[in-house]
Amino acid sequence: MTTPTLLTGALAATEAGVSAATIRKWVQLGRLSPAGRQGRAQLFRLEDVFAAERDARGGRGGRGERGERGERGDRGDRGDRGERPGSSGRDAQGVRA
Repeated sequence: MTTPTLLTGALAATEAGVSAATIRKWVQLGRLSPAGRQGRAQLFRLEDVFAAERDARGGRGGRGERGERGERGDRGDRGDRGERPGSSGRDAQGVRA
């Protein structure tokens, strides 16, 4: 039986294609547990990080946290700039909000 390689949060994040802050957030939320420590650094098994990443995406292929609010995020039908349907996104003086 081989011993799994343990990586720091930063290295594990790079391998999984997420930020180090995401790894820390998953630990805080209980989605990921460190497998060990090296000094102050938490160490993770890469397979655990990949499993947490799959769980966060929920099988939708979209961004993890966004999936909790729905497929379109929290903007609904307002498009990329967060506008309401039919609005120009400008105030009374014509300045973009």
